[in-house]
Amino acid sequence: MEAWVDGQPASAIGVVNRGLAYGDGLFETIRVRATRLSLLERHLERLAHGCARLGLPFDEPVLRAEVRGYASELGDGVLKLIVTRGDSARGYAGDPAAPARRILQGSPLPEYPAQRQTEGIALFPCRTRLAEQPLLAGLKHLNRLEQVLARAEWQGAEFAEGLMCDSSGRLIEGVFSNLFMVCDGRLVTPGLTRCGVAGTLRAELIAQAATEGEPVVIEDLEPSRLASASEVFMCNSVYGIWPVRRYAQLTWPVGPRTRKLQQMACELLDI
Repeated sequence: MEAWVDGQPASAIGVVNRGLAYGDGLFETIRVRATRLSLLERHLERLAHGCARLGLPFDEPVLRAEVRGYASELGDGVLKLIVTRGDSARGYAGDPAAPARRILQGSPLPEYPAQRQTEGIALFPCRTRLAEQPLLAGLKHLNRLEQVLARAEWQGAEFAEGLMCDSSGRLIEGVFSNLFMVCDGRLVTPGLTRCGVAGTLRAELIAQAATEGEPVVIEDLEPSRLASASEVFMCNSVYGIWPVRRYAQLTWPVGPRTRKLQQMACELLDI
């Protein structure tokens, strides 16, 4: 399906766009099933937060209308929404008069092996570390070279995801997913105050747990905590939840907490 730029069909953007030159922007990846946009409010909430942090304009009515219009034509697939600071001449200083650019792209829903949902996955121990930058922590900004380098560390189908730490060695996230584990009966996920992406499904799981009176523990996690976990899973807003069965020398069963949350995620995402 043809992309849209600022609400109009287009096949290209200018070479002076700051998203291309500097990664100066944000993006959202939204699952679309039968024109329905999964977790749309969570995506818009995160985008609004990111725009405020980066000083980008955020016109929610316009963005909402364009995303809904594009989804109605896409039908089923993955919708990628990109917002950049627009065009400018050479140099890091942006042009305050330049309008932001809104880019929409569509692609087919990925066909992941069913075993990842049912039997679980193995995680690759990534050597690439995430740099600690609190100003960008949690944002889904366009600078993804760390993830590109991490994903290049393994080939083949043995590993479905990789696990990444920050520069101090703390557990943070997967290459394209968020990490959760069950420790002493409580759901735990790494804090993302220094780096990492605050995923929309992660946010929904945290909110649902709080509603049920079982709040998620959000804290710094050392890799050694994995050895004491009874369940481990990864999540994102496109595939839902994948149980983790193996990481390095550690193994886990697919536990009841993971299965319960997995079913909820499938309903939220129309999987």
